Amino acid sequence: MDLLQSFKDFIAAEDLFSPGELLLLAVSGGLDSVALCELCHQAGFPFAMAHAHFGLRGEESDRDERFVRGLSAHYQVPLATRRFDTPGYAEERKVSIQVAARELRYAWFNELIGSGAPHRDPSRTPHPDLPGSGRPSRILTAHHLDDNIETLLMNFFKGTGMAGLHGILPRQGALVRPLLFARKEDLLRFATDRRLDWVEDSSNRSDTYTRNYLRRQIIPALEQAWPGAMNNLAANIGRFREAESLYRQALDRHKSKLLEIRGDETWIPVLKFKQAVPLHTICYEIIREFGFSPRQVDDVLHLLDSGSGKRVHSPSHRILRDRNWLIVSPNQAVAGNHVLIESLSGTVHAANMELRFSLQPVSDRPATPTTPATPPSASPSAQRAAPPHTTPPHTALLDASLIRIPLLLRKWRQGDYFYPLGMRKKKKLGRFFIDNKFSLVDKEKAWVIEMDKKVIWVVGHRIDDRFKVTPATRQILKIESGVS
Repeated sequence: MDLLQSFKDFIAAEDLFSPGELLLLAVSGGLDSVALCELCHQAGFPFAMAHAHFGLRGEESDRDERFVRGLSAHYQVPLATRRFDTPGYAEERKVSIQVAARELRYAWFNELIGSGAPHRDPSRTPHPDLPGSGRPSRILTAHHLDDNIETLLMNFFKGTGMAGLHGILPRQGALVRPLLFARKEDLLRFATDRRLDWVEDSSNRSDTYTRNYLRRQIIPALEQAWPGAMNNLAANIGRFREAESLYRQALDRHKSKLLEIRGDETWIPVLKFKQAVPLHTICYEIIREFGFSPRQVDDVLHLLDSGSGKRVHSPSHRILRDRNWLIVSPNQAVAGNHVLIESLSGTVHAANMELRFSLQPVSDRPATPTTPATPPSASPSAQRAAPPHTTPPHTALLDASLIRIPLLLRKWRQGDYFYPLGMRKKKKLGRFFIDNKFSLVDKEKAWVIEMDKKVIWVVGHRIDDRFKVTPATRQILKIESGVS
């Protein structure tokens, strides 16, 4: 194999970057990254280098940094280095050392190129870690075909679904892997023929890490049982990428029919969802985007036959069964559910909500009585059930003479009641929500403003009739709610 020509051909075929773009090469000092540097040099691609020191191997890590400094001097290119407290980061984030190192280095690489998105202006202000150069447009790593095969097997064993079978992609945003066409033995032959020097990472000889165990134990056993297994897997990666493209097209059609986006929530009709085929696969592909694992698919499918109120949680989201819907929404924080209001002017913040208070003279009063109603974010049936109104649903107009501070902004509670505008009888909020066809999510989001143990406004829905604006009103308290 003419590795240099194959390198150029692969970059062109995958449209990885354009000639003349300044590239940022992630260089550890090992064989793979040294070969990448030499290939870029011979191809005439302008590049800078970045080396992450994770502080995990003592003197050996210091040796690697010294070697990379020498390598940058050899190629006469800028070098950025940074040392990380990897164990401290792992402990703080409760992640493995490998995950910590990956998160740290890619966050830094994206910082070096700017926003993390590709750009083609090398004249932009350079990063302080890369003095004397422009701003790189792409991050290049030295992942090769053997790495990709290992990733494919790891994803298969972990059960990542169709998306995991394509292995490592040649390009993801600004991140580029131009060596995915080459086997490790090809890189070794290239480096040996050109008498290149590199350093060895002693941790690669340990089976402590999952990838090393797969590389040193499992793959040799597979090759012994099925000679040529690695080459067959390599060929399958390309087939899997094409199969995934067809798979995604079909999946997108299902999603367009099933998913209804309402703000930060995704609503899925239960009856239509139950008819989807293949249900298990479609369910997984929908919920995995919200942090759910493959093991939770059955729990989510059980919601299709459960009663309202049942739910399943991921670290970031929850799926709630509410009548004829599954509602996917971000997990809500429970802190800050009570805010004391000590002025009838100004702005108050709570959770992701903002309330603006102002006092207005009677001349600003609307000509007819007003009724805040159900917000547009509520279900269509709830909007239909709301009474007529002339003010926006996020606005309350109250008789200021009847309002005394302090007021209390809080989440609603079971047992709360008020006198809904237009009614002379009190009604419990729970019944008010039911009568107005509020979803469980709408109820969870409901806040009230309380004065002297009386609910004066169900925020964004209805004021209490006892505090409404009347012909005798001389001053109006206006409260507007919005997203902060």
